[in-house]
Amino acid sequence: MPVFVLLNVVALLVLVGILVWMKRKNKSFSTRVFTALGFGIALGLILNLAYGSDSEILTETSTWYNVIGVGYVRLLQMIVMPLVFISIVGAFAKLKLGNQLGKIAAIILAILIGTTAVAAAVGISSAALFDLNADQIFSGEAEQSRGVAIEESSAEVADQTLPDQLLSLLPANPFLDLTGARPTSTIAVVIFAAFIGFAYLSVVRRSPETASVLKKGIDALYELVMGIVRIVLRLTPYGILAIMARTVATSNFEAIYTLGKFVLASYAALAVMFIIHLLILLISGVNPITYVKKASEALLFAFTSRSSAGTLPLNIHTQTHKLGVPEGIANFSGSFGLSIGQNGCAGIYPAMLAFMIAPTVGINPLDVGFILTVIGIVAISSFGVAGVGGGATFAAILVLSALDLPVALAGLLVSVEPLIDMGRTAVNVSGAMTAGVTTAKVTGELDETVYNQPQSEQTVESY
Repeated sequence: MPVFVLLNVVALLVLVGILVWMKRKNKSFSTRVFTALGFGIALGLILNLAYGSDSEILTETSTWYNVIGVGYVRLLQMIVMPLVFISIVGAFAKLKLGNQLGKIAAIILAILIGTTAVAAAVGISSAALFDLNADQIFSGEAEQSRGVAIEESSAEVADQTLPDQLLSLLPANPFLDLTGARPTSTIAVVIFAAFIGFAYLSVVRRSPETASVLKKGIDALYELVMGIVRIVLRLTPYGILAIMARTVATSNFEAIYTLGKFVLASYAALAVMFIIHLLILLISGVNPITYVKKASEALLFAFTSRSSAGTLPLNIHTQTHKLGVPEGIANFSGSFGLSIGQNGCAGIYPAMLAFMIAPTVGINPLDVGFILTVIGIVAISSFGVAGVGGGATFAAILVLSALDLPVALAGLLVSVEPLIDMGRTAVNVSGAMTAGVTTAKVTGELDETVYNQPQSEQTVESY
């Protein structure tokens, strides 16, 4: 290992040691998370300025940082499928939820899909306001290579009709989908778990004694999975530190400056969509400021990790322990939100690309018919978008292919993709949490005492 790489690794380990010391001094989880974020940004900037974003030293340093950063995300992804599965089955096992299961699922899906349609309109509006056009973006070697890769990967998607895409959501082999082998595996696992849930409800009606035994098994398995979740979540500050340090260190600030207009337009749209989430909460009758304070940890992790799936444990934990959402509703909204109605990745991003690319093939992007078509396609194609880094690319391929637009042009933004994806993922998770809180409030299931209780007084398990 080169001496400079060794020094960089030691610097990271020293900061990890400080976070461990903070843990032993009983500093709160929130304090350690935000401290890790600050440490990561500072370390990343120092490394970027010292070596340059594409230096060999920084490249090798990043591989070592990935042991902690990417390793942590993979541990989270390890528990996503078991958590999704047992969360949905466990939701059915709660009799109180079972009494209005259809209503709850309908409201959650309506919010997720509806906000995605709104997100598409917001994305188009932002692109129009900033006067974005694909012709304005520089196309270098990296962009061209990414464009070719996207074009090749889109060939299979383009051949799929809408019925084919809907069929791909069904779990022909649920055990394969539990491995996350397909882009639609998450929603397939949700569907499989729902079938088991409905089967459990039928057992409850036919044989209450058998159902009691099954419920004990489901509850035991749920506690076991949540035990694993708690172990992994304790590593959150260290994961955020390494992820943010690597992200900032390897960011191409020159490319970000060149594509600054698109970055600003993207974050403007994401900010508007987040405000819309807060307005939905306000209209439903809860304090949106309280939501911001209590959801900040989960949204911060989503921002740094760029993984909606990886954020699922924190998502559910925040809803149930801090926001007063029943476990069943939190499990449904969190799990559905991984693959359906991702406002940032499946809503704003594809719509902005469609607006930018349309003029290159002679389409007026401000045509009302075109805009309505984009919004409709975005809403429909938001089913089954993978909740991991790269899900936005899959969503863009679906939308651009359906509109018969050149998908290769999506590669023009590869230089700023990680930076924008951070904000998109946070908005994705916020959408799922908003759906959970709103649904709980509308159905009268929200524990408003927990929701309104100051965080300092809440007995939330410390990690």
